[in-house]
Formats: sequence, structure tokens, C-alpha cells
Amino acid sequence: MDYKSTLNLPKTSFPMKAELPKREPEAIARWQTADLYGQIRKARAGKPKFILHDGPPYANGDIHIGHALNKILKDIIVRYKTMRGYDAPYVPGWDCHGMPIEHQLFKELKVTKSQITQIDFRQKARAYAQRYVEIQRTQFQRLGVMGAWDQPYLTMAQDYELTILRIFRELVEAGYIYRGKKPVYWSATCETALAEAEVEYEDREDTSIYVKFPVIKLPTRLPPGLQGVAKDKRPLAVAAWTTTPWTLPGNMALAFHPTERYVVLHQKGWDHDLIVAEALAPKLTAVLKIPEPQRVGGATGTELAGMRCAAPFGDRQSIVVTDEGVSMVDGTGVVHIAPGHGQEDYVIGQRNTLDIFSPVDHQGRFTRDVPLFAGQKVFDANPKIIENLRQRKLLLQEERLTHSYPHCWRCKEPVIFRATPQWFLRIDRNGLRAKLLKAVKQVEWIPPAGLNRISGMLESRPDWCLSRQRYWGTPIPMLRCQACDTPLTDSKVLRQIEETLTAKGVDAWFSLSPSELAPGAACPSCTGKGSELVKESDILDVWFDSGVSHEAVLKVRNALQWPAQLYLEGSDQHRGWFQASLIPAIALRGRPPYERVLTHGFVTAEDGRKMSKSLGNVVAPQEVMQRYGADILRLWVASCDYREDVRISEKILGQVAESYRKIRNTFRYLLANLYDFDPKQDQVDVGSLPEFDRWALHRIREILGTAETAYETYQFHEVARAIYQYCVLDLSAFYLDALKDRLYTEAKTSTKRRCAQTVLYAILNNLVKVMAPVLVVTTDEVWQMMREAGWVTEESVHLAAWPEGPASPLDQAGARRWATFLSMRDVVMKALEEQRGRGVIGSPLEARVTLSVKDPTLQRLCEQYRETLTEAFVVAGVETRVNGAQAASSGSSAVPGLVGVTVERAPGKKCSRCWKYLTTVGDAASHPELCDRCTRVVTAQTT
Repeated sequence: MDYKSTLNLPKTSFPMKAELPKREPEAIARWQTADLYGQIRKARAGKPKFILHDGPPYANGDIHIGHALNKILKDIIVRYKTMRGYDAPYVPGWDCHGMPIEHQLFKELKVTKSQITQIDFRQKARAYAQRYVEIQRTQFQRLGVMGAWDQPYLTMAQDYELTILRIFRELVEAGYIYRGKKPVYWSATCETALAEAEVEYEDREDTSIYVKFPVIKLPTRLPPGLQGVAKDKRPLAVAAWTTTPWTLPGNMALAFHPTERYVVLHQKGWDHDLIVAEALAPKLTAVLKIPEPQRVGGATGTELAGMRCAAPFGDRQSIVVTDEGVSMVDGTGVVHIAPGHGQEDYVIGQRNTLDIFSPVDHQGRFTRDVPLFAGQKVFDANPKIIENLRQRKLLLQEERLTHSYPHCWRCKEPVIFRATPQWFLRIDRNGLRAKLLKAVKQVEWIPPAGLNRISGMLESRPDWCLSRQRYWGTPIPMLRCQACDTPLTDSKVLRQIEETLTAKGVDAWFSLSPSELAPGAACPSCTGKGSELVKESDILDVWFDSGVSHEAVLKVRNALQWPAQLYLEGSDQHRGWFQASLIPAIALRGRPPYERVLTHGFVTAEDGRKMSKSLGNVVAPQEVMQRYGADILRLWVASCDYREDVRISEKILGQVAESYRKIRNTFRYLLANLYDFDPKQDQVDVGSLPEFDRWALHRIREILGTAETAYETYQFHEVARAIYQYCVLDLSAFYLDALKDRLYTEAKTSTKRRCAQTVLYAILNNLVKVMAPVLVVTTDEVWQMMREAGWVTEESVHLAAWPEGPASPLDQAGARRWATFLSMRDVVMKALEEQRGRGVIGSPLEARVTLSVKDPTLQRLCEQYRETLTEAFVVAGVETRVNGAQAASSGSSAVPGLVGVTVERAPGKKCSRCWKYLTTVGDAASHPELCDRCTRVVTAQTT
């Protein structure tokens, strides 16, 4: 007789093949039609809020894999917090201004600034940004990211731009904003100032040179160590070293270390004796490839202060000053100072009242102030400058060196430091720097190293340059007097401008006259002289735009609140958005706009190299979703330890897809074995469950606790790891395998089978919710199956609450008991495999296992749970002996009290229905191929 039809074999319509690329768009469309996000908001209305504030990506292209990592991490957090009962709205945003968009649009239009008016360009830029907002919105939604996609925030929106202007005015009123001539990062290619966050450092080969600065006048108070030199009237020169020869036309001073000693080197045949730091004299001698010179004098840097030298270019003197920052590691111990070409040089220049001379124009060309090289690009002029110095016998030596040099993050060309009139935010006004450093210590940084990173940046950061020489952005709403160049910073004038732009739109700044923007405004210094006003042509730094998002979004949307619980971006934002948000918040509100900040690394290729089209190692999220599906991409994100750079490749994605299949098949198995289960009628009370089932409930409770801890601490890779191992090791390789006998062969409505189904239902109900923040479509697909069965009422798993977990079914004694059983099982599995290899048994169901133990207590325990152990070991039977024989056994010192395990072929015959080898097979004449248990079940089915 064929007994297969008498078995309770699994049944489910849940497909084994996921077909995520097909099913995911259908699920997302269904959520949108049902307004699932709106349903979630209503369900969580009035609950405590959890606000993750979205840092806005640039609307200038398709999303890349870094975007996917960032948005999926945010979505996992928001979904988890929602399940935990928080009202956690997610409002996505886009950065719509600035160079990234301007740069791309100029490339697309194939024009330059001189070929299009600013008003025309701004209209096209707005349409361009809106186009990519729509493109990226669709792509982010395809990732399964849920949020207020129909109500995002855009930095180019009218209300947002007005907030930018308001915050700028408030900072002006508080005294933080000023206009000054200071050196800033300047991209000659893009013709604009750059923020520090817009600068990337790349290795570059340059020429470093050692230059003579002939001494014109010794210090007024002649140091004793120079009196002999002065008496002999020897020509003197200071030896200086620089890696940027093009800055020499801007030289104003030479910086010496105040306490270091400097010596005068004399060599026969030299036209000048050289002044150099004593500590670096041997290095200079080696560079010049000469014998050790004679030392004929010396003095400290402080004693040399005030000495005058001839500047290399221009009819100017270079004065000797001192600074503690002068290094004794490289060069000569003397630093050439060009205040118009460097931040440190500028600071030294301010301290010593030096001119801020910067003879370089917006295209990176020398101006007429440098007649020899006027019109030449500074880097092109470098070799000519060196040759000129050689001809005038001022060049001591030149060397090629490779050094890290700042480059523009857009055009990838090297940048320069250039002093021009710009608008700045004072970092040291009203003790702001100290307040910033104190504030970041009140923030929780994840990982903790973020605190040291941002603190170091704040300690050394210069004033914030807010000016940008671009077409597309929020205007700096300042009027200046044409006659005296004085800016009108009066609050009344600024408010007039705001009122006008509120009524007519911010773009009106570019079309209205100063008198139309602020009627009656006049220069306070030139009143009565008929002074004309001009508009500021610069726009605001795009980082200022996004930096005030907490004011423009969190404070004005009823669903949100200020400050946010969390900011989450890449680790590069320590010098970008995190600072740009922090500075105005501390300056105006006295506290950070965020309570904690989480940062993630960058995405690299499998070998750790940066992704590049030229290397062919770019992984696009669109291609991953088309091939594998978004849930695979989301599982990859959840599996990564994002605290460091994360890797992705076809091989890695294949491994993730295999992990996904294990999890999906677990869901399928659970559903398939619950096809006839009604939790309302068929659930068995926890207290009545067999020991094995109570352990299984205890284990799911442990897994739930592990997942909770991992989600709460944002360690999502621990969630992915724990769930994968649980599905593979605890379920597939152990519990579910052991359960097959009860599920398939016991009577359909028997207590034993219902006990097993009770546990499977608990596992399913917990597992689907635990994985819902990660596998958003797959878990909802499972949920729909549960909903059709009438097990759940919520329309989506994403409306469900986080599981409470089953009641604790094991006490401490039970937990210890099962620790012993599981250790025994490891030994038994090894022994079974050994005997299978020797041909003693085929299937474990053919085996009888004998446990040899040392003491009667352990024997009684094993005998008491003989049936449990038989099921757990998936064998025909288990026996226990004290000091029993150990033939064909495996010993184990890892299990206290267990001497060995004996595996032998079980007596009896194989039951044709349950496949166990039992002595009761053949006892019933009506079913001679069955054991007594199977005979009872089959007989009951046929009567």
C-alpha cells in the first residue's frame, strides 16, 4: 500500500522562487494605492516621536550605491522605531542649489557663464533639479524606502529659501556675519570659492624649491651671534623652502620659529652666506650636495625678528616674523609667508599687520601686479618662475616631490588659495568655537570616534566662507555702497529685502533694482552724497542651505520636532552637513539640532578599491535590483558593518542572495506546515508543550532579544547574522528537521502535532516582524499569506507592532538542562556521521544511540527525557548506561558526565510510513509494513 497520501505533507502557495524584480514593483504600487505610509502615520498619531532628519542628496543624477546604503540604513531605523510604537515620520529632502547641479547643467547645455544670462540659467537649473528630484524619488522608492515622498523638502522651494534668508539675517543681527578679504579655497576651473567639504586631497607631483632671500637690513638690535658677520659686512640671505613656487609673487614675510636657533653658513665661493635653522642645516647641506659649510654666527628666531629681506618679486621688502607653527622637520626652518594665498599665512599676516596681497584673478591667472607673468595660469607659470629665480641666482635647489594637494571635488582640478572679498561667519564670535566644542560632547556619536573627528575639525576650522561665485543658489541679500563699498548690514534693510522677496519670489533679487528691493535704503557713510547701491552678486554656500534644514523643516512641519533624535550620513559629513547644521544652531539656539549622529563608511569594490567607471568595478543599485531585487540589496546593507568602508561585488551579492534564499525557504516551510492550523482553536498552552517545544520557544525569545539589542544599537549586521544562523542552524538543521516526524506522521489533529504547529506559528509570527525592517517586500508577502489565513488583521506587516515574544517557557534549570542536551547532540551528530561513513547505518532513523554516563543523576535525567532526546537526535531510539560499554563510541570531555556515545543499528524493521527502524513494525496484520504508531493513525483515518 502507498502510505504517502496518509501523511500530513506541507502545502503552501508561497513560492520558493522569489522573483523579486517582478514582485517588488507590484508591492510598492499596492502600498502607494493603499496609502500605506498615511495609514502608518494615523496608526502612530499621538505616540512619542522619533525623528530621523534626512540629509539632502544633490538632485543632479541617478542614485548610486552609496545613496542606496544611506537610504536603506535610514529606512531600517525608521521602520524598526515605528514597530516599537514610535511616531517616526520620514521626510526626504533634496539639495537643489550649488555647484554640483550648476556644473552638470553647464555640461548638458554646452555653454559657459558668459553665454547665458543668470536669470535664464536659473530657470533651466530649477527645471533640471526638479527633473532629477523626480528620477531619484522613483529610484529611492524602488529601494523600498517609505516616507513622505509626495511632500519632500527642497532647498529651492520658496518657503525654504526664505528660511535661509531669515537665518542669515539673524546671524547678521547677532554679529556673526562680516565681509572681508581672506584667502579661501578657489577653483580656477569652476571660477568659485569652495567650502572645505568641497575639497578632496589627491597626490600630485610638483617642484619644491629652496630660495634665497637677500638680507637688506639686519635687526635694529643686533644679536651677539651676528655681530661678527655684520662687522665683516658679509652678504647675507635667508634660505626658505616652498612647494608652491607660484605663491612667491605674493610673499610679504618670512616666518622663523621664535625659540629655535638659526645659524649662518659660510662656504667659499658663495655670493651670500645663508641663514638656516640649526636643526635643518645638515639636511640643507645634503640637498645642495656640498661639503659641510662653516658656521660663522647664529641667533634665535626672536632675535632675528624685524630683519628685512628682498622679496623675490616686486619692489618690496619681506619682513622676518616669528610663529610657533614653523616646523623643524622639512625645509630650512624658514617659511615663506604669502597672506593672500594660505590660511596659516593669513593668520600670521593679520598678527603682523601684513598686506593681504593676492595677484591672481578668478581664472587662476596672474594679474598685472605681476608684470613678468601677467595673464599666465599660476601652475603653468611655475617653471618660468623657477627659471627666473635661477637666472637671478636666487635659486638654491629644486626637487620633484609627490605630495597630497587639494583638488576641487567637481572638476577634479587642483585648487589654489586666493584672497578676495567674501562673506564669512565668525567662528570665534561670542565664544562660538568653545560652545561648539562643548555641544558636540553632549551628542551621542555612533561610532564614538566621530566625536574626536568633529572636535578636531572644529578646533582648527577657520571662519566659514559663505560666498560662492555661482549662478544657481540662494542670493546673499546684501546691498553695498558703490562709492565706498560699505555693505548695508542694518537689520531694517535686510527685513525690507525679505519682505520684497516674500511677496515677489526669491528670484526677484536678480531682476529688481536695489531701490525696488529696499526702498529708501542708503549708505550710512555717504548719506547726502547721492550714493548709489549695488547688489551682492555672490550666492550663499550650498552647505548653508542644507545646514539650516532643521530650521526650514523640523521647526515648521507639524509632524516633526526640533531637535531631531538622529542624523545619519556618510563619515565625510563630519566636515560637511554635521558642521553646517551645528554652527547656526549653536550660534542662534544654543543647542545642537541633533541628539545623536550616526555615520557610515563608503562603498568600495570587493578588493577595497574606490569604484570607478575606468576600472569597471562600479555596482549600480538599479542593476542590482533588476537582477536580484531590492530586498537582496537591503539584506546586503543590513549584513554590512557600516562603521568601516563596506564592500560590494557580484560575488558578495551572490552570497547575500544565498542567505536570502535560506531565510525565504524558512518562511515557506513554516507556512507550508501551518496550512490546517487555526491559532484561535488549535494553539496549545505553553505549559502543556513538550520539553523540546518549550526549548524552541525559549530560543525564539533569545533571538528576539538579540535582534532588539542590535536594532536599538544600530548594529544591523548582528540582526542579519543572528537571523541567518537561527534559520540555518537552529531551525533547518535542527528543530524543523526533528519536527518532521510529528508534523508529517502524527494524526492531523493530534496534540503532539498541534504542539509543533503552535511553536511554528510563534516562530513565524516573530520572525516575520523581526525581519520586516530589512526584507520589506518579502515579509509583507509572508504577511499577506497569514492575513488570507485569518491569523492577522493588519493590512501590512508594516502596520504591525514589534513582537512581545512568547512567554518564557524555560526556567534557569531548564536552560541549563538544554545546554547539556545540546552539547550532547553535538557529540551524537559526530558519532552518527562516523558510523554512517563506516556503513553501519544509512539514515539516522536507522540508529539506536546509547549514552554512556558517569553517574546515575545524569542517567536519570536522560531517561526522563528519553523521548525528547530521541526526537532531538532524530534517531530510532536512545538508551543510557552508567559506565556503559564504549565500543564504536565517541568520547567527549566537552560534556561533563558524558563518557561516550555508541551508535548501532536499531533492532526491528523500517516502517514504510515514518521510516523509523522499530521493533513494532509488523505487529498489526492489517498493516504489516507499519509501526504501532503509524498503524493507529492510518486506521483512524480509514474508519
